Amino acid sequence: MPDYGRELSFGTFITPANADPQHAVELAQLSERLGLELVTFQDHPYQPAFLDTWTLISYVAARTERISLSANVTNLPLRPPAVLARSVASLDLLSDGRIELGLGAGAFWDAIEAMGATRLTPGESIEALEEAIIILRALWDADQRGGVRVDGKHYRVHGAKRGPAPAHPVGIWIGAYKPRMLRLTGRLADGWLPSEGYLQPGDLARANKIIDEAAVKAGRRPADIRRLLNLSGLEIDHLVELAVVDGIDTFIVPADDAAAVHQVAAVAEEVRDRVARAREKSSHHGPGDHHANQIPEHQLDKGPEPVEAPEPHRSEPELTDRSEYDRLGVHPTPDDGARLLPRQPWDEAGRPHRRPSGPEVEYTARGRAVGKHLIDVHDHLREELTVVRDIVEQVRTGAVQAAAARSTINDLTMRQNDWTLGAYCASYCRLVAGHHGLEDESIFPHLRQSDRDLGEILDRLIDEHQVIHEVLEEIDRRLVGVIEDPGHYEPLQEAVDLLSDTLLSHLSYEEQELVEPLARFGFYAHQV
Repeated sequence: MPDYGRELSFGTFITPANADPQHAVELAQLSERLGLELVTFQDHPYQPAFLDTWTLISYVAARTERISLSANVTNLPLRPPAVLARSVASLDLLSDGRIELGLGAGAFWDAIEAMGATRLTPGESIEALEEAIIILRALWDADQRGGVRVDGKHYRVHGAKRGPAPAHPVGIWIGAYKPRMLRLTGRLADGWLPSEGYLQPGDLARANKIIDEAAVKAGRRPADIRRLLNLSGLEIDHLVELAVVDGIDTFIVPADDAAAVHQVAAVAEEVRDRVARAREKSSHHGPGDHHANQIPEHQLDKGPEPVEAPEPHRSEPELTDRSEYDRLGVHPTPDDGARLLPRQPWDEAGRPHRRPSGPEVEYTARGRAVGKHLIDVHDHLREELTVVRDIVEQVRTGAVQAAAARSTINDLTMRQNDWTLGAYCASYCRLVAGHHGLEDESIFPHLRQSDRDLGEILDRLIDEHQVIHEVLEEIDRRLVGVIEDPGHYEPLQEAVDLLSDTLLSHLSYEEQELVEPLARFGFYAHQV
């Protein structure tokens, strides 16, 4: 795979949640202040918990001065291309050339159809995407005479007037995974925008080859097509390898809090420096040369050996092999065994456990990132548990009304997740891949197929997901009870204590059993 030699860019992927409308705006402004080049937002017009993405981008453009903005990616079936062309060009003019257009063919057709759009098959959605790109470019080409006429199967314009022209050549970046979409990207698009979480080992190489061949066949230079990636983690060695081996030039990182934005900015400069040094070592190769730009892994600039701070003492789970976590470099969160209530809704002693992996198993940087992300998602849920306990205490002391507490808790990730699908499945894509939730019918069956010994464990985890879902429902019912009968707090406190016991126990168990398999096998997502 070539290094296309393009300048590196770093950006954030921010969830447009409407619970705190200004939060996404503030994170975008912080991204700009910290020197990042790009801010992106997912576009799901059918999601009532989200701000409308195009409205949000317009608002953020007015509140920033330098940073580029894009949907990640625009939901084409609900945004007709002729109108979208005018909107993009208008905002690009108003923002002095800071708008880009991430574009997708569409997914989750039940929700799209519920909003009034016509359901398309996968093949039809790609046809519609190609027609839309033709219309977009034609309407932006204001110097051409005559109206735009496209008599497509899905989109038709008959003499639409051209213009306005955007302030700069707006990039059309396609979220693509399968060969037909990848060939379309090579022929017509300005960039490729996949999500790392949806890729298996070797997918970047295979996809770039398809894109490059289609570009050359269309008379285009492969190096002119931007390669963007929604990341699953921020391991510096991995980012350097993605740049100089896999040709990625734009790294987009999920960032739903200020700490995450700061982390992106902190690693960006080191990645740039190390990629520059790696390129210098291979400077006798010209940028964009499909063969000469293959940089052997041993030539990658690894930088100085990191000095790791000693970890605080933590007891490893008794039923796993410590050596596999040492080899993996990722350690599940231990369960300290403390419980607030004398009874639990399940028998913890009856949980099934997997066999440790053997010493012959090796892990990739991407695999480690996938395994580590399970812990990251769980840490977020542990933090939210602290919020739940704190706000219930405020209800008890009269500092917060029960109705307000109920609203706050219902806005938390743990409450929005359908726990029958699992926190990781529902959170991974929202926080990392960023497009839509992954159901049990993708990740869990993939793990079952990869290692049949995991079947009993996965069944147990699904059962525990259902229990946690019911516990959360009970907390909501108890809050309603406090509204109806102020001062009657004991049932509410018991429900919160049960949430603490079940959630912390379950998260540790799930990490103990799934961190290593996820690192070894990755996960599978249905791709469009």
